[in-house]
Amino acid sequence: MGMAASTYYSAEMVRALPEDGKRYETVHGELLVTPSPRLPHQYVVTELTVRIANYLSAHPVGRVLISPADISWGREDVLVQPDLFVVSREEARTNDWAQLRTLLLAVEVLSPSTGRADRFTKRRLYQEFGVPTYWIIDIEARAAEVWTPDATFPTVERERLVWHPGGARDALAIELSDLLPTR
Repeated sequence: MGMAASTYYSAEMVRALPEDGKRYETVHGELLVTPSPRLPHQYVVTELTVRIANYLSAHPVGRVLISPADISWGREDVLVQPDLFVVSREEARTNDWAQLRTLLLAVEVLSPSTGRADRFTKRRLYQEFGVPTYWIIDIEARAAEVWTPDATFPTVERERLVWHPGGARDALAIELSDLLPTR
């Protein structure tokens, strides 16, 4: 039986780790390490980024970004890198990771090594910081979990994802079958 790690990781400690192709994050001092993503993961991130970017061109309420990222909400025991996220336009204009504190949408695409962290550790963090919409996309299950700050359980979507951020006239609707790679 292994021993629990005794190091409490700060954001600064994580920033100092080597650039070795892995993603390093810390949530309340817990180090999260994930390998480089697989091709289907990147396919979904790319497809979703294009669709959200097109939507935001017509409804300019935010800016879509992808990882690597450096989201910490000003806390020294938090540093996360959502696969894809939307920040307010005002914060995006600062060109400063430290100023990005208003995530309008956070998205994680599950990988075999990220399920626990995405569904529990990071989900609770996004809820704690009031991220209005958090999507967890499960390629294998061909479904997505939709979380809101007060949700105890997710809404599971199997057909489409809908996002209607404040200030946008219309909602964005994305068919999961268009987003997920074919089998």
